[in-house]
Amino acid sequence: MKKINVALVRLIQFVVFVVFTFVVIVYFAAIIFIPLDALVMISKLLSVVGINTFIGALIGLPIVGYLGKMIYETPGLVNMILETGMDLVKTGKEKVEAFNAVAESIK
Repeated sequence: MKKINVALVRLIQFVVFVVFTFVVIVYFAAIIFIPLDALVMISKLLSVVGINTFIGALIGLPIVGYLGKMIYETPGLVNMILETGMDLVKTGKEKVEAFNAVAESIK
């Protein structure tokens, strides 16, 4: 019976690991995809006005770059965003390691 309990704890530990890994990947991917989405939206907006999509993307690229520069120059914002992601990593690591103590207590 103890082997089944240890196996269940390890299974739940694996599920928690996968969930936290997914959340961290989504968080850092969103940091990359938000500027790309802004570029697509600007190019689509300019195509509604009548400018070709390729030309709209060329016009939108400096706009998105300037917005990124404004975010980068905002004091503490970039550090706060990255620290939040690293806190997700630390929290996930702590939660996964907490299962080791539970598995050891069962054995």
